[in-house]
Amino acid sequence: MTMTKSEATTMIGHSGQAWVEHAQDVAIRIAPFAASHDQDGSFVTEAFDLLKAEGFAGALVPTEFGGGGITHSEAGAVLRELAKGCPATAVALSMHFHIVATQVWRHNHGQPAAGVLRKVAAGNLILISTGAADWVNSYGEAVAVEGGFRVTVRKSPSSGAPAGDLLVASVPWADAPEGPQILHFTVPFSAEGVSIDETWDTMGLRGTGSHTVVLEDVFVPSEAVSLMRPADQWHPVWNAVLGSALPLIMSAYLGIAESATSIAVAQARSRSTDAHVAPLVGRMLNRLTLARDTIDAMFASSGDLNFDATLDHSAVTLSRKTTATDAIIDSVKIALEICGGMGFSRNAGLERLYRDVHGALYHPLPSAKQEIFTGRQALDLDPLS
Repeated sequence: MTMTKSEATTMIGHSGQAWVEHAQDVAIRIAPFAASHDQDGSFVTEAFDLLKAEGFAGALVPTEFGGGGITHSEAGAVLRELAKGCPATAVALSMHFHIVATQVWRHNHGQPAAGVLRKVAAGNLILISTGAADWVNSYGEAVAVEGGFRVTVRKSPSSGAPAGDLLVASVPWADAPEGPQILHFTVPFSAEGVSIDETWDTMGLRGTGSHTVVLEDVFVPSEAVSLMRPADQWHPVWNAVLGSALPLIMSAYLGIAESATSIAVAQARSRSTDAHVAPLVGRMLNRLTLARDTIDAMFASSGDLNFDATLDHSAVTLSRKTTATDAIIDSVKIALEICGGMGFSRNAGLERLYRDVHGALYHPLPSAKQEIFTGRQALDLDPLS
């Protein structure tokens, strides 16, 4: 049964383990909807209604600001469990969690973040990011007007958009007096000129609702601009984002892999005397162990969002993201091989997990770009050139 808002607030002050166990329960309750949303490409509305009603929107917000107070790694564990019920739900929620985590990092480093964190906790707000597509150079158009800017742009993908309360995005301001700048801003989905174009139609993660958010001459007041930075240059904000975001995002994919490998092990037990089965299971579990250890290392280096936001930290985080992605996808691929024809059937669910897990390839940075970044950083070169 879904908790009321007042009942959901009783989770505040509970241990991180209690939140993880609560996520396990939610995963069971949302699992029946996962396949149908994949089938028709519709957003996982029931799951997000449940997550908001039961306080997950504010789970990562510190208790001093009215949130659940779970740690960075506990948030990752929550996503892992949710992914076992519905991968699309976990990946979409990881987009919200990573924005909140970045704000917690800012708070931990003496930067202003209390206002956003209090709003998220008090209103059970879902934050929607366009950061992956925006990246360093961003795109779109901002025109300065009295009191702020007029912004026109189409932002895609925007995971979880149908459940979004606040859009967190960036846009170039080409005519800035000091030269081209990138504006980072927040705008409510209820603002005039904001709409959603349902463009998300993909191989996997079809239920994430990662549609295009359209801003048509939207007024963004100056106070809604959180950062203005020079265009075409690396800014330290990305070091904070990468260190906060990637462990969480990869946790969702790890949960998908754990679900797939569990199916494979259960299937393998019925054919355990076949000579090829045990070695395949061993190889699969080796890859899963590598993925788990790599993601654990990402959280350890985060120091519960107290890490130093340096280029070196970003480089190793990105390297671990690539390593974890490869190991996760390999483990699910081997799971398919173990299950044989049964795994190839859509009815078994493993085929859907295999499609979904490939979404990990597209989060910043894809491996080819990551290798350039990490290699150039090691050589004391500009990682963007």
